[in-house]
Amino acid sequence: MSASVTATCDVCPHGCRLAEGQVGACRARGWRDGKVAPLAYGRLTSLALDPVEKKPLARWRQGGLLLSAGSYGCNLHCPFCQNHEIAQAGETDVGWRYVSPEELVSLTLDARAQHPRTVGIAHTYNEPLTSWEYVRDVGLLAHEAGLANVLVSNGCANAPVIDVLAPLVDAANIDLKGFTADYYRWCGGAQEAFDTVRACIKRLAAEPSCHLEVTCLVVPGRNDTPDEMRALSAWLAGVDPDIALHVTRYFPRWKMSGGPTPVSTVYALADVAREALPHVRVGNC
Repeated sequence: MSASVTATCDVCPHGCRLAEGQVGACRARGWRDGKVAPLAYGRLTSLALDPVEKKPLARWRQGGLLLSAGSYGCNLHCPFCQNHEIAQAGETDVGWRYVSPEELVSLTLDARAQHPRTVGIAHTYNEPLTSWEYVRDVGLLAHEAGLANVLVSNGCANAPVIDVLAPLVDAANIDLKGFTADYYRWCGGAQEAFDTVRACIKRLAAEPSCHLEVTCLVVPGRNDTPDEMRALSAWLAGVDPDIALHVTRYFPRWKMSGGPTPVSTVYALADVAREALPHVRVGNC
């Protein structure tokens, strides 16, 4: 195929235009053998048995455990990324091993045999939606085995992807980074990222079999005003007032320096969110 021929990745708003051999902004998808493919499919960099509460999920299967799997790549580039070693990496930057969906389900069943509180699999640590096909394939097999399929994500994927995954996700925590398009651009998102994430939240909230929670990391001087939290929480309440919102404290990582979010700010913004939402939790305090 001619090197001048290109194709567009349609998974997220970046819409990366790729030629043979190139990878997208997420570094997890690229064009190989004449098509855009999930290069990071099944390539796990991280595997750990985590409490449900760590995802964080506050109102779903409390006390349970999830076999948490992560790969590499992300379609946002938040300057405070806490998992930048894998989320901002490509296939040659990190160590990984291929784990098929069948093997991941088998490992989870083994974990359940040793730890009966194990309830399923969580796709987390990097951005799972960059290899959404793996989330789909694992979910189908997990459900056959009586296991839950959990998504921890930035939610920045186009509607056709979320429509396929929604019935296969039993619980999700979506990062709502901030509540302006400018904030998402600062996080490396495309022009439509803010709208795309909100559409994802609405779609998952509408799925009867999916339990949804949302996290907002409060970054000093960026998204820490009462007005922004009031707008964010009011919008969530309009989607579903039963959604649990996690208001969490930022600590400097990767490209960011300076101090963490004052604890008093986190608690004050949580109180603002409670004006609209009954289930508001604070984290990292």
